[in-house]
Amino acid sequence: MQGFRIVGLKARQRLGKYRIERRLSDGGFAAVYQAMDTIEGIRVALKIPHDRHLTEEILKDFRNEVRLAARLEHPNILRLKNASFIDDYFVIALPLGERTLADRLQKRMSLQTVLDLAEQMLEATAYAHRQRIIHCDIKPENMLLFADNTLRLSDFGIAKVAQKTVRGSGTGTVGYMAPEQAMGKPSLRSDVFSLGLIMYRMFAGEWPDWPYEWPPPGYARLRQRVPVEMLDFLKRAIDPNPRKRFRDADHMLNVFHRLKARVLNHAARRRRKSA
Repeated sequence: MQGFRIVGLKARQRLGKYRIERRLSDGGFAAVYQAMDTIEGIRVALKIPHDRHLTEEILKDFRNEVRLAARLEHPNILRLKNASFIDDYFVIALPLGERTLADRLQKRMSLQTVLDLAEQMLEATAYAHRQRIIHCDIKPENMLLFADNTLRLSDFGIAKVAQKTVRGSGTGTVGYMAPEQAMGKPSLRSDVFSLGLIMYRMFAGEWPDWPYEWPPPGYARLRQRVPVEMLDFLKRAIDPNPRKRFRDADHMLNVFHRLKARVLNHAARRRRKSA
């Protein structure tokens, strides 16, 4: 690489077939832009790592992770459209979502919406786990929402390389990471923990905090909103001891499917009582 630069593209600047429209976000590892694909006539997201991170070793990791991610064919997993060098930039092209789950969490969600989104994130992760792939960075910012309210889990591989590069060791994002993952020992159960945290936040309206003692903040509201079986489900998912959690997201999804109708019935009974 010839020196390095922080990515700073301007609106209407061209990168090959892409015309930059605006910057969506900027982090320590990469910048993300909204761009128009002038050949296909669609808008895409371009993730462009800052040059200083692109050593030969990191590029090798990227190639391996991109090939890994290419194996994942699922409607709730965001597919990479392209990954290539354009004008000396390493450009990762992705479908452009309307917003992230992190954005959506700023507003109140109905119980049906919570259940639908929870099911989709579980479906995505369960599919990956059946391929023995650990995401390692499940968080609301990595879940994109599209016009039909479809949720797609993103950053398989990309997040893993980025976290290793920026932090120097381990992977994941503080606040969503299982205790054992913070110690450098991630497993399928670590993804279960992250999913459990996000689901708890969606149901209760508040985030559990370290050391994740039960009951977490928001528990009183949670008890009113869901039946005891769902309380037990969430408690098991975010247990600090990984051996007490669901063994993987597939196991977690199967239990969720059995509970979904009970949660809706519980809500219907509450509405009848208050009527």
